[in-house]
Amino acid sequence: MQVIKQENLNVDEIVEALKQGKVIVYPTETVYGLGCDATNQNAVDKIFKIKQRQQEKSVLVVASNVDMMVDYISWSKKLHELSDKYWPGPLTVVVSARPENELAHGVVAGDGTVAFRITDYPLAVELSKKLDKPLVSTSANISAQESSYDIESILKMFVGQEFQPDIIIDAGELPHHAPSTIVKVDGENLEVLRQGELII
Repeated sequence: MQVIKQENLNVDEIVEALKQGKVIVYPTETVYGLGCDATNQNAVDKIFKIKQRQQEKSVLVVASNVDMMVDYISWSKKLHELSDKYWPGPLTVVVSARPENELAHGVVAGDGTVAFRITDYPLAVELSKKLDKPLVSTSANISAQESSYDIESILKMFVGQEFQPDIIIDAGELPHHAPSTIVKVDGENLEVLRQGELII
């Protein structure tokens, strides 16, 4: 695991690593996240191994803008309303993926849905924009263990593990925010799956 202080970060080098299928730990607006190119099947598979996560529990993605996601998901009037009102921000939407899309299995769930949000965290925005792909953004912890707000707990958690992140971006201790609100959109129907910081 290579640890890089955020102030010493070369974003282009991180983007190149993502293109090569590397898995990173990076700060988000909620907790430290495990990330990779959401269209790279080998990288997504590695994230499941790092997290020791059941394959049927899909991971969410973040994108720098709405236009980036339109090619991957079934767009709707309801989604447009949510987009105008809440994005970028801590709202995660679960929606049907397009039948033909480049997202990896594990990003697309078994029921054909994708969970995503449009992030406003500057580093995540820059990485996604330069990669020109959505980024996996699942909490940087082994399943059943607590989410991490600091690098020390991440290093301690993964020491001695067979599968580890390739690069860790150290942005110091993150402020403790509530997780994103998750809603499911099916046509014009909306269901709140998890109530987070954002009230809908």
